[in-house]
Amino acid sequence: MIKEQDLPRLRARWRTIARVLGTLFPHATIALRFSNEWELLVAVQLSAQCTDKKVNEITPALFARYPDLEAYVRAGKTPAGIREFERMIKPSGFYRAKAHNILAAAKYVKEECHGRLPRTMEGMVAIPGIGRKSANVILGNAYGIVEGIAVDTHVMRLARVLGLTDERTPEKIERDLMRIVPRKDWFNATYMLIDYGRKYCHARRHDHAHCPLTAVCA
Repeated sequence: MIKEQDLPRLRARWRTIARVLGTLFPHATIALRFSNEWELLVAVQLSAQCTDKKVNEITPALFARYPDLEAYVRAGKTPAGIREFERMIKPSGFYRAKAHNILAAAKYVKEECHGRLPRTMEGMVAIPGIGRKSANVILGNAYGIVEGIAVDTHVMRLARVLGLTDERTPEKIERDLMRIVPRKDWFNATYMLIDYGRKYCHARRHDHAHCPLTAVCA
């Protein structure tokens, strides 16, 4: 947990980081492709332990086969429907668990939310398969509602690499970042850090000394 006396230093560090990231990635945004809030939820669930690139390869055929929420609800009603859905999302990995969550989410949204995704964190995390990170992504991109910072694997790793936190769980890292990053920057911070991790400072072994932010944060 960040000590109160460390906040000014960490906030100054973030301002420096944000200036560099804003220059490197002035148009950072979500990489997943979708045309409505339900498709966004499906894409986000598929992206668990799967690259956004792979998800974007899967979803055109998936969204054509299941064009609306009701199509997912129907798919979840029969073993054959479930098997077909599993087959279509199999390349994303962990496809049985993902199929279970997505089809359960469709049933929940239809029956408990009148067919529309909730607009609150509390409502979103009640949906099967949706945790706080996914809820942040969906609320921010579907509705422009920002209640926190979406902490994915890139954000988790870079928040530590850049000296913004010593925590190791997404929940605690998000808590620290929310104290450091100005609320107006919460949404953009996620996607700038993700783009930075993908292009410059990835998890694979690399020459970290040449990452753009290394000298800035030294």
